[in-house]
Amino acid sequence: MKERKDVVTFQGNPLTLLGDPIAVGQKAPEFEVVANDLSPIKLSDYAGKTIVISVVPSLDTPVCDTQTRTFNEKASSLGDNVVILTLSVDLPFAQARWCGAAGVDRVHTLSDYKDLSFGTAYGLVIKELRLLTRAVLVVDKTGTVQYIQVVKEVTHEPDYKAVLDSVRALVAD
Repeated sequence: MKERKDVVTFQGNPLTLLGDPIAVGQKAPEFEVVANDLSPIKLSDYAGKTIVISVVPSLDTPVCDTQTRTFNEKASSLGDNVVILTLSVDLPFAQARWCGAAGVDRVHTLSDYKDLSFGTAYGLVIKELRLLTRAVLVVDKTGTVQYIQVVKEVTHEPDYKAVLDSVRALVAD
């Protein structure tokens, strides 16, 4: 598997990402992850919708918590044809507990804990930690990647405005 260095850091220390990066304009790779009820979920389950994929290392950390709550708050303003997924390698039970405690009900939290199907397909697995790196992707209703933001410093939040501008431009068409 391809290893990429100097893409992200954690507290200033360089990390290695595993897998080939994807690019804007590319068909979004299929993946299979696990919902909070342990049912399998695939990207294709959301076909025909604009999909925001918010990627976090762990919901139980302050920045990941903020990122997921922020997208949950913004979800209702984006319309019914937009779905927001938050992916991490947290266990589904932990994700369900976190969502209940945080009042998150408009973002679908999904777990890549089993085989890193999503993380390896998108080149977002941190080799040293076996976690996903912080990133946000937007996939249009045809399944094409229209926006990618891999956050350079894992402890920083993404640029929410850029993500939301990308989504709004797609749903306005």
